[in-house]
Amino acid sequence: MAVPSAAVQPRSSILSRSLSALSESRNALGFGFMLPAAALLLVFLTYPLGLGVWLGFTDTRIGRPGIFIGIENYQYLWDDAVFWLSVFNTLLYTISASILKFVLGLWLALILNQNLPFKSFFRAIVLLPWVVPTVLSAIAFWWIYDSQFSILSWALMEMGLIDHRINFLGDPENARASVIAANVWRGIPFVAITLLAGLQTIPQSLYEAATLDGASRWQLFRYVTLPLLTPIIAITMTFSVLFTFTDFQLIYVLTRGGPVNATHLMATLSFQRGISGGQLGEGAAIAVAMIPFLLAAILFSYFGLQRRKWQQGGGD
Repeated sequence: MAVPSAAVQPRSSILSRSLSALSESRNALGFGFMLPAAALLLVFLTYPLGLGVWLGFTDTRIGRPGIFIGIENYQYLWDDAVFWLSVFNTLLYTISASILKFVLGLWLALILNQNLPFKSFFRAIVLLPWVVPTVLSAIAFWWIYDSQFSILSWALMEMGLIDHRINFLGDPENARASVIAANVWRGIPFVAITLLAGLQTIPQSLYEAATLDGASRWQLFRYVTLPLLTPIIAITMTFSVLFTFTDFQLIYVLTRGGPVNATHLMATLSFQRGISGGQLGEGAAIAVAMIPFLLAAILFSYFGLQRRKWQQGGGD
């Protein structure tokens, strides 16, 4: 029996209207575009993270499946002096390097924002330390810091500032300072170029109006530049802190955590215990212990970005 056309037409009309509304919906379109990225994140981030958390509760070794042991790995780490030394080193490394990168990067961004001759050339040159692979940068610093053939020690001796070669990587305090300096050198371009992009978005009319009102250079920076740059600073420094906190290659190539664990970060200690030492469960537990610190950095970014509402005239 044929279906009445009056019954088919309303259904097809409703379906066409639904499809039209769906195609016109920005949210639905955005959701569709996000699906491939979400699938990649699920496969390459969520699964490894979940596996790492699970391994932290087992005694898994390389070549041998483990059993569930609860929080024994974390109890062992709680009493492990080397683990707490790596926590101290990581915090010292991250805080010191991040502060220096921010101060020097902001200073460099302010200089590059001026009307300088060949400023495009200088902006390109500034990026070089960032685009060079980390391993190559580490090898270059390893040569600069070499105890016998250090170019830095040679230059300082030639200038008469020192009378003997500096043991950059053999002394614990010198080694900490040396790896921080290498990280700062590599990270400044990222901070400088990102903040420079933020400075380019600040209207010049605001500076002109403040100058007409008699504002000094410091007042221009304090009351115009800094407030409008705060959201960019929040994002930039969050990424900088995350990159620094999880740094592995630079430390592994330069010192491998030595001397006497003085430069061991949580990332390098996790690799040493989990891969080199074969204790996958313990190495995973160290890696999982990094998560609270990383979450703290993300929360810093979130609360820092809240200033955007105030800047745009919105509520708190």
